[in-house]
Amino acid sequence: RDHPGPHVTRQVSGGAARVLAPSDPERGQSLAAAVAELPVLDARRQQVPFGALFRERRTVVVFMRHFLCYICKKYVEDLARIPKSFLQEADVTLIVIGQSSYHHIESFCKLTGYSHEIYVDPEREIYKRLGMKRGEEIASSGQSPHIKSNLLSGSLQSLWRAVTGPLFNFQGDPAQQGGTLILGPGNNIHFIDRDRNRLDHKPINSVLQLVGVQHVNFTNRPSVIHV
Repeated sequence: RDHPGPHVTRQVSGGAARVLAPSDPERGQSLAAAVAELPVLDARRQQVPFGALFRERRTVVVFMRHFLCYICKKYVEDLARIPKSFLQEADVTLIVIGQSSYHHIESFCKLTGYSHEIYVDPEREIYKRLGMKRGEEIASSGQSPHIKSNLLSGSLQSLWRAVTGPLFNFQGDPAQQGGTLILGPGNNIHFIDRDRNRLDHKPINSVLQLVGVQHVNFTNRPSVIHV
């Protein structure tokens, strides 16, 4: 994990840089302009500069491993359960970024029920410049609150989707890890957390707390949520 440091001002511009999250959320670091200018693609193949996604307001950006990752699927299913009204009340945007072709965005959203913003970085250029890890680091990540079913059977289902899909691919580099950032407005970085392995997602409610979004009930017990 990257631990907080109160007086870090180094720009984030390359994969080798170790980026520390400031302890004061109002004192963000600066994302290098070259990274902010890199493009992401939406479901219609429209290019958007990465920095435009968080230019106007504080934004939670979740970088995924790949669209056939079962653990990522469960995590995004829970992101989908965050009511838009919760985000609007806090003036916060939620964005998921994958590393597949843009062709897979629509089917992934249907599969997960995710309706917030989503883009892809198919060349993984932003992943690299932000220092996202490749490979599995052996580390105890604990039990994720977002994995509520059998991990083995779920992973086998994802493999079956890869094999039986119209194009046999893993919808991204299987070795690529993701991470979570809090960015904006402008090129300010308030928080960055890089996943060490596929189980190392930051619990969603702990991220929401950092941006003043109210707690969401992610248990399987039904709850009444007014959207």
